[in-house]
Amino acid sequence: MNTEDARKLPPAAQEEKRKLAIRLWKQGLQIKKVAETVGVSAQAVSGWIKRYKAGGLSALKSRRRGPPTGQTRRLTQEQEKHLQKLIRDRAPDQLKLDYALWTRKAVMELIEQETGIAMPIRTVGEYLKRWGFTPQRPVKRAYEQNPKAVQHWLEEEYPEIKAQAKQEKAEIYWGDETGIRNDNQHERGYAPKGKTPVIRLNAKRSSANMISAITNQGKVRFKVFEGSMNTDILIDFCKRLIKSSKRKVYLILDNLRVHHARVFKKWLKEHEGEIAVFYLPSYSPELNPDEYLNCDLKASVHSGKPARDKKRLKAKVISHMRMLQNKPARVARYFEHRKIRYAAA
Repeated sequence: MNTEDARKLPPAAQEEKRKLAIRLWKQGLQIKKVAETVGVSAQAVSGWIKRYKAGGLSALKSRRRGPPTGQTRRLTQEQEKHLQKLIRDRAPDQLKLDYALWTRKAVMELIEQETGIAMPIRTVGEYLKRWGFTPQRPVKRAYEQNPKAVQHWLEEEYPEIKAQAKQEKAEIYWGDETGIRNDNQHERGYAPKGKTPVIRLNAKRSSANMISAITNQGKVRFKVFEGSMNTDILIDFCKRLIKSSKRKVYLILDNLRVHHARVFKKWLKEHEGEIAVFYLPSYSPELNPDEYLNCDLKASVHSGKPARDKKRLKAKVISHMRMLQNKPARVARYFEHRKIRYAAA
């Protein structure tokens, strides 16, 4: 007789076989005959009958195989909950562990520190997977950044600036400076496996510097300049902003030293009816929408054929910036990023 291992069947099919076997047995068939008809062993049928006698049809339902959940785990449920909370709420260094991120090794040491259990690193990985923790690339953030200052900016300071701008019918710009070099080339190229492609760059390095400002409506203003940023360049750029805007300008900048220079502050006081400057929290570039324009610019300039000299590099910068000026919708989309969505409206 060919018998079938019922354990390999789906739960629903298993239950149907059990119910059929019980019906045939209740009709008076011998266990051996029932087993032949259903296609299982007589031992299996005997076991089903025993379960039926003890608990009726409900006892024939498929049961979860293996030991009860957590029975073979080395950590108790309370320990697991405690460890998960620590990983979610604390950084390793806050728990006196010499790690910057929660790696498997860091968690392994945490488990031993909190429970006294020395666990293999592979088992730690299985626990992390079971808890829903996955390895992820971290967001880089300056150590000096003050989270309270960031929260104050998002919840109080910027909303006040926004309300004040509305009252004065002013236009809010976010400004920033950036530098572009001709030897930064990050574009990838296809090549046969094992043959790394070669890109030829000038040994002589050239660079171009730029200050720019954008609005959440997609307006772009920029100035390419030589040398280091100074108050003369900053004041000239602000004059251009005022001239191109039909309303008062609210300019939001980072805390670069030149932005706080006494000469610049004096000039602002003399033109307070035309422009006002506000400052982002220190070490918080991710809150500045103009940083996203800088990324867009560098991605364009550092792709394609490299600029061979300063003149061509400057031309590539200006070309991309003029393109952005003609595509305000593209610039406005920067503000969809979750970090700067606060500035979108």
